[in-house]
Amino acid sequence: MAPLRFVLNDEDVEITSISATETLLDYLRLTRRLRGSKEGCAEGDCGACTVLVGRLRGGELRYETVNACICFVGMLHGAHVVTIEHLSPAAGPLHPVQQAMVDYHGSQCGFCTPGIVMSLYALWMQTPRPSVAEIEVALQGNLCRCTGYAPIVRAGQAMSSYGEVAADPLMAHRKAMVTRLKALNDGVTVDIGEGKDRLIVPGSVDELAEIYAANPGATLVSGATDVGLWVTKFMRDIGPMIYIGGLEALQTITETDGALTLGAGVSYTQARGPIVKHFPQLTELWDRIGGAQVRNAGTVGANIANGSPIGDTPPPFIALDAHVILRRGKERREVKLREFFLAYGKQDRQPGEFVETVILPYLPAGEQLACYKLTKRKDEDISALCGAFRVFVNDGGTVGMVRIAFGGMAATPKRAKAVEEALVGKPWTSATIEAAPPAFAADYQPITDMRASKDYRLLAAQNLLRRFHLETTGSVERLSKAVA
Repeated sequence: MAPLRFVLNDEDVEITSISATETLLDYLRLTRRLRGSKEGCAEGDCGACTVLVGRLRGGELRYETVNACICFVGMLHGAHVVTIEHLSPAAGPLHPVQQAMVDYHGSQCGFCTPGIVMSLYALWMQTPRPSVAEIEVALQGNLCRCTGYAPIVRAGQAMSSYGEVAADPLMAHRKAMVTRLKALNDGVTVDIGEGKDRLIVPGSVDELAEIYAANPGATLVSGATDVGLWVTKFMRDIGPMIYIGGLEALQTITETDGALTLGAGVSYTQARGPIVKHFPQLTELWDRIGGAQVRNAGTVGANIANGSPIGDTPPPFIALDAHVILRRGKERREVKLREFFLAYGKQDRQPGEFVETVILPYLPAGEQLACYKLTKRKDEDISALCGAFRVFVNDGGTVGMVRIAFGGMAATPKRAKAVEEALVGKPWTSATIEAAPPAFAADYQPITDMRASKDYRLLAAQNLLRRFHLETTGSVERLSKAVA
């Protein structure tokens, strides 16, 4: 078996022994003494630890921002890690992004600044002259407590006046780095350590299936946007750990005549284009899944496989009658997503079985879809509840079909079957909608927690149905014109 290998700034790194739960941030600050990346929240929220990770995808090298605090070192095999120290030599001059931050007064205490610079750096390489909206999206995952974002945004607009992207080392030396990373991505399985410290990086999906079937108690990790918190917040041992985020065969996206098929390893960032193309009603939801760092790392398959009651994708996917393909060894089976979630922390997934593919049927003509996410703040990745609604209204004005699903209302993402029954066959009118709320209590008995009270959740769910009805009948537009 091969050792763990990656490139850190300009240095080739080879590791034969490391804890499965050692985070990249700890490795950088404690082992490598690279302390420019700061530790703030340790849960992927504040962005102070942001670094760039470059990976080969389809033979091309793409750099994306990542939260080092919840990224395990074992997830870096075959990658190029770029820290704030790599942007400019110790004696200067500053990098164009750094100089723009200085000149436009984008930093006060400076604690958050390295992470903000790295997020702007990633944006600059992809979009040299970004708009304000693009800068705001790039900084969704970076919290600034003292400076204020106005000067930071102005610095982002001015970045290219300090230097051309083509002259940046990551761009100028890209071909050489591609060659280095191809040599590391040789398809050989990494297997180091023992027991809870064992780390496995399969070289192929077939090897993953074989290894996981033989080690069903291992933890599968793709983006670690959830599992990372098991370690940093709950101090759990997750080893043996099997890292699957580097398997390109799990990152396929297929658009057929009837459905969009996503490999389980497709990140939110990778999926956005096809999702917006085929399900434009999910655009707002997709852009509110954490910050850019979370969307770059988190995957569609893991969001389903983890079975979280507040996962963002299950409600709309259930409403769309999505299916998942499960694999164990060489055997595969297809399960309807609405039947996949059995109880809190329990899914219809056998030991050694993993989610391989997610299938999303397209919305038939004439049907309407909407999804709403309620959180304490706009860009928060943890929701109080998330509701998805799908309806077909017959020519006579009655409800021919309806699908309603919620996350955050029960122990699992769940359909509102009683509410659906209260609507099907009835006129799609405000009177029908106002008669439906009692059915919510039959479907859900929500809890009270730090995100919301049970009474709020129940009332909010009922109000979201009212909102969906108003939007689908055009009443919202008529009301807004009347108020104006």
